[in-house]
Amino acid sequence: MFDFVRQHTKIMMGLLFLLIIPSFVFFGLEGYTRMNEGGQVVARVAGSEIKQAEWDFAHRNEVQRVLAQSPGMDPRLLDSPEAKYATLERLVRDRVLAVAADNAKLVTTDGRLARALQEDPSIASLRKPDGSLDVERYRMLVGAQGMTPEMFEANVRRQMSSRQVMAGPGESAFAVPAAADAAFGAFLQRREVRVAQFPASDFVAGLKPTEAELEAWYKGHVAQFQAPEQAKIEYVVLDLDAVKKGITVNESDLKTYYEQNNARLAGQEERRASHILINAPKSASADERAKAKTRAEELLAEARKNPAGFADLARKNSQDTGSAPSGGDLDFLARSAIDKPIADAIFSLKKGEISDVVESDFGYHVIQLTDIRAPKVPSFADMRAQLEADLKTQQAQRQFAETAETFTNTVYEQSDSLKPVADKLKLEVHTATVTPAPAAGATGPLGNARLLEAVFSADATQQKRNTEAIETGTNQLVSARVVEHMPARTQALAEVHDEVKARWTAQRAAELAKQKGEAQLAEWKTQGDQAKLPAAITVARDDPHQLPAKLIDTALRADPAALPALLGVDLAEQGYAVVRVEKIAPAKPLPAEAEPQARQQYAQAWGAAEGLAYYNLLKDRLKVRVDVAAPTPQSTSTQ
Repeated sequence: MFDFVRQHTKIMMGLLFLLIIPSFVFFGLEGYTRMNEGGQVVARVAGSEIKQAEWDFAHRNEVQRVLAQSPGMDPRLLDSPEAKYATLERLVRDRVLAVAADNAKLVTTDGRLARALQEDPSIASLRKPDGSLDVERYRMLVGAQGMTPEMFEANVRRQMSSRQVMAGPGESAFAVPAAADAAFGAFLQRREVRVAQFPASDFVAGLKPTEAELEAWYKGHVAQFQAPEQAKIEYVVLDLDAVKKGITVNESDLKTYYEQNNARLAGQEERRASHILINAPKSASADERAKAKTRAEELLAEARKNPAGFADLARKNSQDTGSAPSGGDLDFLARSAIDKPIADAIFSLKKGEISDVVESDFGYHVIQLTDIRAPKVPSFADMRAQLEADLKTQQAQRQFAETAETFTNTVYEQSDSLKPVADKLKLEVHTATVTPAPAAGATGPLGNARLLEAVFSADATQQKRNTEAIETGTNQLVSARVVEHMPARTQALAEVHDEVKARWTAQRAAELAKQKGEAQLAEWKTQGDQAKLPAAITVARDDPHQLPAKLIDTALRADPAALPALLGVDLAEQGYAVVRVEKIAPAKPLPAEAEPQARQQYAQAWGAAEGLAYYNLLKDRLKVRVDVAAPTPQSTSTQ
């Protein structure tokens, strides 16, 4: 059937036209679109629906974003029910804040948007030497996120408006000192305990499982031994490097480019200056700043009377302890390395001239320009390799769209092999074995969820056809073809025998440790105060004595009114422990230098709690309903 479609494209377009137009006639364009929006409704915010398709799309984007930032992360962690539900919660939150911002008429002006974009480091890095924005690189940056510049800026505007919704509760919250002291007291509390541990490792040596026991355990846990679906694939990558390989730059173009850009290639002019600083930070009072300015003006008058004596004047009067001993010398500096008011003064002077008094965040400066170092223009021969690389990159960027169209059409029209497109565009055919989820640490095309989704589609696995050309990065297209498909299967016991034995042993050892621990706990409970446990130690959250976190948590959660208390702690595969909590020990006070930071952290936590309470209020007001149950956390141990 697919061969017929590919070979009779015009006929099929006509048939589709006849089928689609009546749909528009009977239902209208909006109805047709709505009819084709698949997926159930998973959440509602103020009557607005979030559907399964939107949730799936958002989660795929989130997975790709996280893997791009943390290539070493195991992708399976991002495919868990908890991770998917977290994406849905973010979608709901974004929708709630957007509706609340709209209801409150909170808008982001063009000026605020412009300032925010200018302060974004990723956008600031795109500026040219003359300060203007490199528009082409900007389009590439936002294009990698699947957006046009207009879409990106609209998204930033929405985010800024939404942040205004939460700014009030977060910034107006304050923590009462008494509440902070109570929280610190609980957190810093120490307790005297006696601990007896029953490590599972103590029971491993005596365990000799029979083959029958291993087989029974394997059958009871067969779901843990599923080999994932796999595919052996071929794939080709079209990117700027591939396009550059086919580009040859002639010598005359290189020389013209050199002549047009030699000033930029030479780097920045550097200037050497000396200064006299009279300290007057922004936090100083108006009177203090006025006195500092007056003193700077007096020193300026002295310096202009005797410019040759500037260094001596700086040594005696400058309050910049770093430069004063060397006569105020600041060495050679580029404009970009200096605060703007000082840079403007230095780069407006001629050699030997002295500036007027210059105000900065540090105080008041008197500046003398002592030298100018013009940038050295490198020779054409020295720069030839870089010039050729730059020109190839520029030409590749201009040619990429045309080459990408050829790539896209070829992998579709000659879908039974990647060799035609590889030969036509001189691309290398790579091979790999992949699973539906990116492998841990996978980067590049093989770490792209969209490509893997296409690889494991029915058309690719059953018909062995090329996937469509898929954008896996900025200026990067990939097409893959399945050579061999291996469905998911249950691994035979023989394949996983050693793993089964190890898991059986670990589980059985933990069970024996728990049995012994529980028996000892019962015995000690009958003995009361006569029970002989190990010597007492004092533990706290910041001083756990290398004991398991669950044990420390159990000891510190014991009811103070019921002390001394004898408790059992199931440490799962680590074993079992019995802890006797004797009494509450005096809390260790916070070091004086740490207290301000701790109070600040508590205030931030309090502000976050008030923000969460306000957000929950908004959810109630906007009648938020989530139709998907939150995943239930899996319990890993019992007590």
